[in-house]
Amino acid sequence: MRAWLLNDFKGIGSLRLAQAPDPIPGPTDAVLQVHYAALNPADRYLAERQYPAKPRLPHILGRDGMGLIVQSPKSKAQSPTKVQSPKSSAKDPNDFPAHVRTGEKMMVLRGEVGVDAPGTFAERVAVPIQNLVEVPPGWTDEEAAGATLVYITAHQALTIWGGGGVQSPKAKARSPASEPRTASSAFRSPALDQSQSHEVVLVTGASGGVGVAAIQLAAAMGHTVLALSRSPEKRKRLVELGAAATFDPEQPTWPKEVKDWLSVNQHDTSALGRVSLAIDNIGGTLLPQVIETLGDLGRVSVVGRLAGPVPNFNTATLLFRRIRIGGVAISAYPPAESCSAWQQVLKLLSKTGVRPIVDSVFPFDQLPQAFDRLAQGPLGKVVLKVAA
Repeated sequence: MRAWLLNDFKGIGSLRLAQAPDPIPGPTDAVLQVHYAALNPADRYLAERQYPAKPRLPHILGRDGMGLIVQSPKSKAQSPTKVQSPKSSAKDPNDFPAHVRTGEKMMVLRGEVGVDAPGTFAERVAVPIQNLVEVPPGWTDEEAAGATLVYITAHQALTIWGGGGVQSPKAKARSPASEPRTASSAFRSPALDQSQSHEVVLVTGASGGVGVAAIQLAAAMGHTVLALSRSPEKRKRLVELGAAATFDPEQPTWPKEVKDWLSVNQHDTSALGRVSLAIDNIGGTLLPQVIETLGDLGRVSVVGRLAGPVPNFNTATLLFRRIRIGGVAISAYPPAESCSAWQQVLKLLSKTGVRPIVDSVFPFDQLPQAFDRLAQGPLGKVVLKVAA
């Protein structure tokens, strides 16, 4: 088969399109003939040795993708694609997922594919059946190819602080969710609580894959969403996707503009014109400005670091408003948790009828150009067409 091989950790420039052996599936793996794959910044980080994983070389990148099952598993195993009732933990180890069979169209849910195991930038990939989910009805193949990773990441960024989403200081004060959580519970996927009051969510890098997903999910949860983007055209599109207002992070006065907008438009006065939760995809010099917009008990869910390290960070800015910063890591989810989060994502998307946003689709032999487009700052996902 043809595959893009990473022969060293010197960056994306080391990728070479070449012939590679067909995948050898394990007893509970299916072989997926990849139709479309999607790019993520983490692919570049891994190629530059900026990621914890150290896969065997040559490695095949690609964490997202969809295609056709061409070889089904050899043995029976439980798959989280059949979601158990939240009230029941009973599992039948012989419950073979009938839809994971040859000829079925499936999507890759997050797992080791593209991280420690060969990924989707190849014509075929072996995927554990617990990391496969069906393509939602009505979605195009291109939409399905890049959906799972960004939506589950955005969902965790919105929910890791307790309850089904962000909470106001008043709600935090009277809610059991405000109690400290153990390390083992910190990344559990809580049930959505649609009764929570509306909050203010700020999304940086809002036109990227996780940014768009965060806007869509937060809006579906009923929260007020503010978005940062440097492009006037993208800011206009982000409002169409669910943002209540957008701001240009290159304007030094944008934190004041946010607070001024909230003082006029925010109905819940408990936060005093401040942001409740920031979902930060950027880092760098932007993070201290993001913290400036937060109210008491404000939180920052750190998703990415596209602008690099944060210079000269003054931790005193966290003290008097009791601000908390937490990392988002969907790798902490076991497969069943990933599937549970994915099902919650689908429920939210069904409320508003929104679907994944695809920025561009590149031919299989143009993966380097696709990474160039990713670096330019797309609106939505950059997708690679693998199948001819």
